[in-house]
Amino acid sequence: MEIRFNSDNAIEGSADMAQAVEERLTERLETRFGSRLTTIEVHVRDVDGDSNRADGVEARLEARPRDGQPIFVAERAEKPLEAVNAALGTLVTRLDTVFGKADRHRK
Repeated sequence: MEIRFNSDNAIEGSADMAQAVEERLTERLETRFGSRLTTIEVHVRDVDGDSNRADGVEARLEARPRDGQPIFVAERAEKPLEAVNAALGTLVTRLDTVFGKADRHRK
């Protein structure tokens, strides 16, 4: 499972942040879904400019299952890692649903 991290120019997408995001995604996804996913793309962006609202950072995650359609989720939070964690929780729920249905249809 390959993980790609991207951020816009308003978010400081340092190597430390990219590593923290990669570690968190690997921790939550690798054992449960790693064999079923080829790529996870992470896009973090500032959606409110200088306002700095509580939901001013958006994280979009795109999971690409083997032989399946991409799955997209997005969540907002005040800080980049908080937004990624929120989106990751949503992604895990979606993957459970998608793969659970696929497993039921295979039987």
